[in-house]
Amino acid sequence: MTARPTARIPAGLPAWIFVPAAVGSLLVVLPLVAMLVEVDWPNFLQLVTSESSLDALALSIRTASASTLLCVLLGVPMALVSARCRFPGLAALRALVLLPLVLPPVVGGLALLYTFGRHGLIGRHLEVAGIQIAFSTTAVVLAQTFVALPFLVISLEGALRTAGRRYEDVAATLGGRPTTVLRRVTVPLVLPGLVSGAVLAFARALGEFGATLTFAGSLQGVTRTLPLEIYLQRETDPEAAVALSLLLVLVAVAIVLGARTRRAAGAL
Repeated sequence: MTARPTARIPAGLPAWIFVPAAVGSLLVVLPLVAMLVEVDWPNFLQLVTSESSLDALALSIRTASASTLLCVLLGVPMALVSARCRFPGLAALRALVLLPLVLPPVVGGLALLYTFGRHGLIGRHLEVAGIQIAFSTTAVVLAQTFVALPFLVISLEGALRTAGRRYEDVAATLGGRPTTVLRRVTVPLVLPGLVSGAVLAFARALGEFGATLTFAGSLQGVTRTLPLEIYLQRETDPEAAVALSLLLVLVAVAIVLGARTRRAAGAL
């Protein structure tokens, strides 16, 4: 006769903890509600489908997608090195990689400008070859990648440390080469963390403003992303700015919910 499983009773929380939790929730929700109240709903479609708005939205999605791809291509190796390797200076290198998380975006834009600008550290040599990066669509992608890359690295690094090295070591003892172990064991094992990091990177790139404005400028159809369009519309047409802000929020929410739904479906 098998014993019946006992019900698991979760540990209780102190009653006072719900007060700051509710305040924090209101701090996030109330501004969104206020924005919903201020939207000119009868003219919403007209406000968000102007030529400049559609150009900005399309450019934002293209550049955010490109920067997310760059974040995956560069961030996965960076996270692997940080989580699996040990060498002198790794802690300092990791701190520098994560610096854009706390660095003001305008400072990041200036750093990129002094690196890839016409008279920058690398830009002056590219200028001789006829390649100009600053104030171009490429500059938008680089600015977004600069600020979004740490989100993917820190998310994937945490997943790698949580997963540990046990399965990788077993695969290696069975004769698996490092590339094979990475492709068939490590990546599938931390795929949810990779997806979460990519979603965070895309959302951060989609909302990037300061570094983009400083390094890429604001030229319609070339460098003016949706956050820049919202900023410009705020000075001339506040109703359009509110409508575009809501559109940006809806796009971000759809991306996050889609990623969470796919992740939940994959867990079944």
